[in-house]
Amino acid sequence: MLAKKGDWVQIELTILTPEQRAPQVPEDTKKVPLMARLKGFLVDEVASPGAVVTVKTPSGRLVTGTLVAVNPKYEHDFGEPVPELITIGLELRQILEESEEEKHPGGEMR
Repeated sequence: MLAKKGDWVQIELTILTPEQRAPQVPEDTKKVPLMARLKGFLVDEVASPGAVVTVKTPSGRLVTGTLVAVNPKYEHDFGEPVPELITIGLELRQILEESEEEKHPGGEMR
């Protein structure tokens, strides 16, 4: 999809190459570059995905990177549900209610 000046786009850029990574970073992490994806308004007149472009971010920064998406969606989540966490709220509520009942038998509050 062709992007025009002022379109909302997403770019990708390399922050650190593998050689620039800190020595204390785990070995598997050291093997790959530190990449960033950010969104902004296209400054260039026209561009296609894969082109090197400049965007202006909502905070006003001008950043250059590779165009990866035009009018990108907001796609984020909190991952797969953790079975233990699904019921923990119910279990905690039950424990607290039982504790209150022990402190105040018969529902009397002191």
